[in-house]
Amino acid sequence: MDYKRPPWYFLALLILAGESVFILPFVLARVFRPTVLDTFELTNVELGLCFSVYGFVALFAYLAGGPLADKYPPRKLIAIALWTTALGGLLFATFPSFDTLKVLYGYWGLTTIFLFWAPMIKATRIWGGDASQGKAFGFLDGGRGLVGALFGSMGVYIFSFFIPAEGLQLSLEESRRAFSNVILYSSGIVTLVGILVWFFLRIEPEWRRSIVLERITISEIREVMKLRAIWLLMVIILCAYVGYKITDVFSLYARDVLSYTQVESARIGTFLLYIRPVVGVAIGILADRSKTTLWLLIGFLIAFTGAVLFATGILPGTSSALFVLSVILVASGVYAVRCLYFSVMELGRIPLVLTGTAVGLISLVGFTPDIFAGPAMGYLLDRSPGVSGHRDVFWMLAAFSAMGGGVAFYYHKIFGKSLSSTE
Repeated sequence: MDYKRPPWYFLALLILAGESVFILPFVLARVFRPTVLDTFELTNVELGLCFSVYGFVALFAYLAGGPLADKYPPRKLIAIALWTTALGGLLFATFPSFDTLKVLYGYWGLTTIFLFWAPMIKATRIWGGDASQGKAFGFLDGGRGLVGALFGSMGVYIFSFFIPAEGLQLSLEESRRAFSNVILYSSGIVTLVGILVWFFLRIEPEWRRSIVLERITISEIREVMKLRAIWLLMVIILCAYVGYKITDVFSLYARDVLSYTQVESARIGTFLLYIRPVVGVAIGILADRSKTTLWLLIGFLIAFTGAVLFATGILPGTSSALFVLSVILVASGVYAVRCLYFSVMELGRIPLVLTGTAVGLISLVGFTPDIFAGPAMGYLLDRSPGVSGHRDVFWMLAAFSAMGGGVAFYYHKIFGKSLSSTE
């Protein structure tokens, strides 16, 4: 790249925005899954179907939003995405019916993807330059994990502040009153982040000329589709994203198998989020000092190992200590892969100026778990309540980790040995 890299606060704003936009549709459901099921009176399958509606809308939004990111600078697109997502939180806080909730998740599929996803990835590539792609994406995902963890901790604090006492069984009205405050506070913060992005996430004019196309042509889209890295990354991201979606069940596992309370289960979900920044920073630095593609493979192997521990029942169902250690293992593998899958675009020789278009095409397949993973997990959990259903979910994780590891090995064989990420 022939321009000076943007300053550190540019990446900090991307980190802040990158997780804030997903707080309402995903992070709250991850941290407070038992509470969401109770207060919205949903089954696991119904919550999964809400995620599926999001995924169907996102499928088209990825494709349409990619070229948009190559045509316009990220500042305005990201800010508008944050504001419109926060607006949906006002409806979310009223605990709408299942049908209305599906519409809301479809709306969020548009606001968080069409205007947001590809601009964020492209801006991160810009910051990383030629030699720091692992660091850029590792810090991005790790930082997003820290932001999500802080949101989760804030949410648990607000929730516990508005309930009579932690150990008591809450009524539906008490749970809703407490959780509505969590949603509204979160919406306000997302709005504030949008304001910060609007004023400070600026790309200098000389940079903009190097990264923005006036018009995206069919021939340029065809050029991207011919790249082998595009097709391999589709499968790698699909497998990795299934793993990320499955981490949603840890708080539910704590309640169903270990008999944790709602607040204790939410704390497990928040603890999970704190693993992500540690993994992101560590793996980003390691990847830039060695082979990014190799660490991508190692991440899949770690996730596979952790999934097998849960799925085979080797872990005692009542051991909290072993449960936490296994959560750390699974989460470390999943988050390592998540940190790195876009960082290998540089090694795969995907042109920077066409990053948005490439991300749109990759995401069209890579993020289809938004459609099928939620209902699949819900079906497995509702079909066999308790530890048996959770083991089935972890077999699902093991299968996708094995497939992702195989494709990651092939990617490493093709691109990892021909070019060092530090060159």
